[in-house]
Amino acid sequence: MKLANATRLTQTLKIWPKSLNPGQYQTIIPVLRSCKQTSEISQIHGYVIRTGLDHDPFILSKLLVASSLLDVEYAASIFKQIHNPNLFMYNSILRGYSISDDPNQAFSVFNNLRAKDGILLDQFSFITTLKACSREFAIFNGQTIHGLALRSGHVFFINVKNTLLHFYSACRRIFYAHKLFDESPEVNDVVSWNSLMGGYLHVSKPDVVLALFREMCCSCLTASVTTFLTVLSAVGEAGDSLGGQSLHGHCLKVGFCFDSNLVSALIDMYAKTGNVSSGRRVFDEVVVKDVVLWNCMISKYAENCLLEESLALLRLMKVKQVKPNSATLVGLLSACAASGATSLGESIGSYVEEEGLPLDAVIGTALVDMYAKCGVLDKAIDIFERMESKDVKSWTAMIAGYGVHGWALDAIRVFYRMEEAGCRPNEVSFLAVLSACSHGGLVMEGMKCFERMGQEYGIMPKIEHYGSIIDLFGRAGLLEEAHNFIKRLPIKSDATAWRALLSACRVYGNVELGECVKSILVAFDNEQHPTDSILLSSTYAIAGRLPDQTRMQVLEKDMFKRAGIRPAGKEDKIMKQAGYSTIEMDCEGFEL
Repeated sequence: MKLANATRLTQTLKIWPKSLNPGQYQTIIPVLRSCKQTSEISQIHGYVIRTGLDHDPFILSKLLVASSLLDVEYAASIFKQIHNPNLFMYNSILRGYSISDDPNQAFSVFNNLRAKDGILLDQFSFITTLKACSREFAIFNGQTIHGLALRSGHVFFINVKNTLLHFYSACRRIFYAHKLFDESPEVNDVVSWNSLMGGYLHVSKPDVVLALFREMCCSCLTASVTTFLTVLSAVGEAGDSLGGQSLHGHCLKVGFCFDSNLVSALIDMYAKTGNVSSGRRVFDEVVVKDVVLWNCMISKYAENCLLEESLALLRLMKVKQVKPNSATLVGLLSACAASGATSLGESIGSYVEEEGLPLDAVIGTALVDMYAKCGVLDKAIDIFERMESKDVKSWTAMIAGYGVHGWALDAIRVFYRMEEAGCRPNEVSFLAVLSACSHGGLVMEGMKCFERMGQEYGIMPKIEHYGSIIDLFGRAGLLEEAHNFIKRLPIKSDATAWRALLSACRVYGNVELGECVKSILVAFDNEQHPTDSILLSSTYAIAGRLPDQTRMQVLEKDMFKRAGIRPAGKEDKIMKQAGYSTIEMDCEGFEL
């Protein structure tokens, strides 16, 4: 298709005259709109230069608009050659950067525009730059632009106000968003209400969203599909089953239930409120279902641990001759991995092969993760090696799979293969390889990977990475090294790392260090943590010093008294939470 477009464009340029009169300028516009890649834009750009049209503002403006949507850097190269760009040209570049991979560049263009003599900013200038602020979470820049919009009066344009509302909501500055919303409430439209409700949903305040929706209904504004999508998500988060049913009825009343996005939101809402059967009724009422709707229903069954129902729906999908995609099975495979449903997971793996679905990065990674977590490592390896494409999640899943099964050296080998393949590891990848080293007792390899994490990749370690190193030292019996390492941590007040060291003290029965760590944990926590007492008690038991249990309790009381913490009394006994595991029964297998 691209080759056909390029050939057609070349033929068009050959028959174009060597010069165009003003009446023929319009013929360029549809050709520019048909361009799908930068090379096609460059051909027209070359024609414009050869015919001397590169000084015509109209032609240059249209060229900038088309190129900024495909390749903003190419558009910027055109823009730099223009001696006196007008406002439309500036706005075209601002728009291109605001939707590009580097929206930060829009700020310098905006500042240059402000400094340009004889050009006044318009609504579009503010809107595109604020969108860049939203994507970059640039709070200071956005507030500065808000001040400029106030002084210039542009904030009174509803489109600018709505973009500001979206900016504050995206940056989780909901107080400022609500304050702006309450200014000139008479001009607020449906988009204004949607932006504010979306902001409150973003900061997990579903009750406020529902209150705003009721207030909006009283203001005689007609809700849009976006409104219902936001409110349905809020109902699901709040777990308001009755409110969800009422909202469903309202959607039926206004005739929005034919929108596929809204149907998916209704299914999601019912699933979150624990009423998956009602979601299934909504699904069954849709006459023509696309693959997205099937995926939604299958994933909601899986998320609610209704694996057999999810499987039955997958069979029905096959009967209805709806072609599945990678997303169809990812949620189901994740549920199999979490619940250890090996037979079902293997059936899905067979289904993938029967349907001829490509082992891409999405479905391949899900299969690798499922097989590894279900204990079928050989199949995970086979899938991984046969995958057509691998991303960082694919490599990380395989590293984690080897690590969980204790194959630490293989995990490290896959990590090095990942680097050789040109895939840059992320913080999760390093966490997986550090965990593998910890379980395999590979101290030197683990420390080497930890050092490379910051030195070669510039990734700042988090407390989980530090915890893995402490666990690595602890499992190897290097308790003093672990103690010295934890004292050098840049994160001084996190109890997780110290608790990992206390766990290592329990393994080796190091009572003295265990008591020292316990005293430090008392200073961190505002109340007695049951895990700490259980770990220290087990340390005494392993060291053969159970008679010192009484001495430990006296020591605890003294520590709590000095820290100003009330120790647990008879009325609040420290209870150890019971653990549980699952096994798969009647594993005859499933047919799809």
